[in-house]
Amino acid sequence: MNFETLRSYLLSKPAAVETFPFDEETLVLKVCGKMFALLNIHGDPLRINLKCDPDKAEVLRELFPAILPGYHMNKRHWNTVILDGSIVDEEIFSMIDDSYDLVVQGLPKSKRPV
Repeated sequence: MNFETLRSYLLSKPAAVETFPFDEETLVLKVCGKMFALLNIHGDPLRINLKCDPDKAEVLRELFPAILPGYHMNKRHWNTVILDGSIVDEEIFSMIDDSYDLVVQGLPKSKRPV
């Protein structure tokens, strides 16, 4: 998966915005001010940090060598996914969906995107 495909999918989420709050290389995707994805725009291979249910995070790490505990994140709730071609795009999109959904579920109902 290339950067533009990944970026387009992330931004297709309702109310998703991209920011660079840490530096000029770390793209952070947020929904209503809360992070749901982080990636280094110059990474080769690309790596993306995604929020994940803790139990599911452990299962994914066992299934895929390219999924690691979240780099610089809470290792229980975040995974780093190395986009080296070993995981099919549909699985990556599913992990993005899960991350986004977990963040939205944690928002007050009045702030959730429609």
